[in-house]
Order: sequence, then structure tokens, then C-alpha cells
Amino acid sequence: MEVNTSEKPLISKKIDGFFLGIHSALRFVLRFFREVFTPPYEFKEIIRQCYQVGYKSLFLITLTGFITGLVFTKQSRPSLAEFGAQSWLPSLVAIAIIRALAPLVTALICAGKVGSNMGAELGSMRVTEQIDAMEVSAINPFKFLVVSRVVASTLMLPMLMCYTGFVGMMGAFLNVHMNEMTSFTTFFNKAFNEISFLDIMSSLTKSIIYGFTIGIVGCYQGFYAKNGTEGVGKAANTAVVLSMFLIFVEEILLVQLTNALR
Repeated sequence: MEVNTSEKPLISKKIDGFFLGIHSALRFVLRFFREVFTPPYEFKEIIRQCYQVGYKSLFLITLTGFITGLVFTKQSRPSLAEFGAQSWLPSLVAIAIIRALAPLVTALICAGKVGSNMGAELGSMRVTEQIDAMEVSAINPFKFLVVSRVVASTLMLPMLMCYTGFVGMMGAFLNVHMNEMTSFTTFFNKAFNEISFLDIMSSLTKSIIYGFTIGIVGCYQGFYAKNGTEGVGKAANTAVVLSMFLIFVEEILLVQLTNALR
């Protein structure tokens, strides 16, 4: 089968662009690790970004976490009831929420809300030449804009994950209490009987990695946005899609690693 020679330059250009993009992303990540440990430190901006990432996401996280725990418990009950094992419901819900659902749901919600916001905000600053103006003014835009946002998302995701787990367990308790009249103490005693220190540490590790991924992808897409307002929209969209894709890839790898340690 003959290949159309006119397509070869286009294919070659796409391959070159793919590897150049990987190289640029790696340089961006390495620059972050170099800048994050060198003074001056933008503590005020980091705190402001922590407020934006954490507090501004609380309502959405609360609603999503509560519904997740409630619905998962409701869907799991009929399957356990077939074997007369409703008493295992608190343990099952705790394992599902703490090991997987809390970090994953939190990361996906923040990827949609925080990642898109970072991409759009930095993208608009890039296309309106505000970042260039900061460089002319002897201000390090990378440290002020990128490092502060990535550090904030990395710090806040574990906190939001713990909160999501708590809210999800409260939703599960409400459903169990309404159907089996299980007390608060009995529910949580049964729930945490099957939870180990490794489960908690693996969830915290996941959320730290997810937070870093969301921050670095959102900032990278916004920091190198181009083509005006169209580029801003593309940066925000790509930040969300790529963050979610990488989160699922990391979830697979981290689950395999945790199971190997277990």
C-alpha cells in the first residue's frame, strides 16, 4: 500500500510537536523544583492561592462527597442483602471511600474547577502581555504565578480529600441509619475495623500527587497560551482534560504499588 507523500510532512510535524511538547513540559517541571526551593518565597501569594483552591471549593466538594457516600451505600445494599451481609456495609463503604473514592472524586472536582481556572487566568495574563510586563519589571512571574499555585494545589488537595472522606462517610451513615437504625458509634467502629494505616497513607499520597498534577498542568497550559482569546479557552479546556487523564493513569499505577506493598 502506497503512502501519500503529501501526508509525510504533516505526520512528521505532529510527531515532532509531540516530543517537543514533552520536552517543554519536563523543562517546566524541572524549573518548578528549582524555583520552589530558592528565595524569595511568595508566602502571601501562596496563602491567597490556598484560599482560592481550598475554601472556594468547599461547597462543591461537600455536595459531591455527601452524594457519593449516600448513593454508593444505597447501590451496595441490595447486593449485600442477597447474602444477608448488610452488617458488612459500613466496612465496605469505608474501604471504597477512603481507599479510592475520596482522593479520586476530590481530584476530579478540583481538576474541573481549579485546573480550568489556573489555565484561563494565566492564559489571559499571557495573551494580554501581563506576564511579559512582570518580567520587564524585574519580577519573576514563574515564582509568583506558577510556584504559588502549584504549591497551593499540592497542599490543599490532601486537606480537601480528608474532608471529602468525612462528608462521604456521613452520607453513608445517614443511609445506613435510616435503613438499619445503626448508631453513630457502631457504624464508625465497623467502618474503621478494616481500614489500615497503609490505606490512609496511600490516600494522602495520591491526593498530594493529584494536587501537584492539577497545579502543574493548569499552570503549564496557561503560562504558554497563545493565539489570543481562543488560546485562553483552549488552555483551560486542555488543562482539565489532560489533568483528568493523568489522574486516571496515576490512579492505576498507585493502586498497583499499594497492592504490592499490602
